[in-house]
Amino acid sequence: MTGSVPVHLEVDRGAVLDGDLVLPPEPRGVVAFAHGSGSSRHSPRNRAVARVLQEAGLGTLLFDLLTEDEERTDAVTAELRFDVPFLAGRLVAAVDRLGARPDTAGAPLGLFGASTGAAAALTAAAERPDAVRAVVSRGGRPDLAGQALGRVRPPVLLIVGGLDTEVLRLNEQAADALSAPCTLRVVPGAGHLFEEPGTLAEAATSARDFFLSTVPGPIGT
Repeated sequence: MTGSVPVHLEVDRGAVLDGDLVLPPEPRGVVAFAHGSGSSRHSPRNRAVARVLQEAGLGTLLFDLLTEDEERTDAVTAELRFDVPFLAGRLVAAVDRLGARPDTAGAPLGLFGASTGAAAALTAAAERPDAVRAVVSRGGRPDLAGQALGRVRPPVLLIVGGLDTEVLRLNEQAADALSAPCTLRVVPGAGHLFEEPGTLAEAATSARDFFLSTVPGPIGT
């Protein structure tokens, strides 16, 4: 496993987003993370999940969906954190950049979204059906993807805490609206942030197993 490599993703409006890319010598696939509202690539929960994926031979990309200036504005106005089309556009740009990089071009790609990032991941998957092989949501709001749910093609895993009853209800509704194969995984005793002992590890294991069953194969296969 290589160490974390800083990457800079050029996206819309001339913006450049900072990210951290970790790749094994022959990745079985690469998973790009979309964090939730008010978070960043430094999210300790997403990084914990990323480590589990890395240990299984998957590459990971954690990156900021907003620039520093946008984050400062959003901290005051909250105008961007729930703008799913905008966030999805940023994730689509990351998917495209991964497809163009020499070290990741041809690698099977999965998306992992938390909170509002789950809606962005599902929308991005609908926009790039030939590039994205699987989507995992942890404590996500897939319902915010709206009509894009009906255009998602790759298989989807929705992971929800058993104590997170309102989000569970919204995930059940989103699962019914998805046209893609969908599995709803409820983690007993887990709240929205999976802070309860052992619950985040259980969610990470479920994500790992799902990605390994849907996004396998070294580069070039």
